[in-house]
Amino acid sequence: MTHLWVRAEQRQNEERVGITPEGAKALIDNGIRVTVEESSVRAIPIDGYREAGCEIAQENSWPQAPLDAIIFGLKELPEDGSALPHRHIMFGHAFKGQHSGVALLKRFKAGSGTLYDLEYLVDETGRRVAAFGYWAGYAGAAVTLKTWIAQKKGGICGPVGVYGSKDDLLDDLGTDLDTLTDDLPEAIVIGALGRVGTGAADLLETLGVMVTKWDIAETSSGGPFPEILQHDIFMNCILARPGTPVFVPAEAKAAERNLTAIGDVACDPDSDYNPVPVYNEATTWEAPALRVHDAPVLDVMAIDNLPSMLPVESSQDYAEQLLPTLMKLGDLADGVWTRAEADFNEHSKDL
Repeated sequence: MTHLWVRAEQRQNEERVGITPEGAKALIDNGIRVTVEESSVRAIPIDGYREAGCEIAQENSWPQAPLDAIIFGLKELPEDGSALPHRHIMFGHAFKGQHSGVALLKRFKAGSGTLYDLEYLVDETGRRVAAFGYWAGYAGAAVTLKTWIAQKKGGICGPVGVYGSKDDLLDDLGTDLDTLTDDLPEAIVIGALGRVGTGAADLLETLGVMVTKWDIAETSSGGPFPEILQHDIFMNCILARPGTPVFVPAEAKAAERNLTAIGDVACDPDSDYNPVPVYNEATTWEAPALRVHDAPVLDVMAIDNLPSMLPVESSQDYAEQLLPTLMKLGDLADGVWTRAEADFNEHSKDL
């Protein structure tokens, strides 16, 4: 019997989960054994999983799970260097030139485990079967707008946290905007036709911000893109990959510009293909904005787990998208899983 083991998240500020109790029940009804770890932080309570018929395990006990169990989580594992003998479903961030990804792949190779990277679960057309993109864009735009508001008050954006709902987030931002006498900013979103860009534009437009929406047609020239510097806020909603243009080059920091706040939702500062090379490290919930230039001011927001700001909505949305693929775990020869394993094998073969 296929055994899915849903681990507790161990990363700070991570309350999401990739399957709901309703989804777990559907898997059980489909003949899949489901174990869910207790969690001190998960936004969806454990009682729902227990009532769905899941087995309940101690928090963070996944290293002792049976070797045939498939371990399912979202964000990073503890960086303790241990070998990984299980099959894992997670966001590995290891296939796009990320320097830290090599260490993770070596751990899988040492333990003879396998990584089914959630970013590389794709259908026959190459489209991801599930993504947190919309809520990443939504939350990313919110924090970037907070960054711009803090600049107008003469400071830098302070810590951010979890919101119970998007309405709570909108209320908070509305209160912040009401304290300003300045006009609302003008923003440009690149990747506006995708999930991430749609979420970013929706948040900004809901609050009355004028948004310029660009996608492939507007960026296919490869740049330069002086129009970006004419906006107050720039949202990068395109993943870094070979051939991605540079949208804000390093020399833009000292250039004459309106641009003061960048939201890099893709957040690949250590990638060789970083399209926003004015910064080189991710930001955090405690320090959401990185000041990369003082005069004129330029701050970068680059938090890499943005959907966690809205953990209930983002979990429910993602879990609904992913469930049809999880239902096929009983046959790992299914195309989605075969393609994911092939990607892992290709990127780890020379380690």
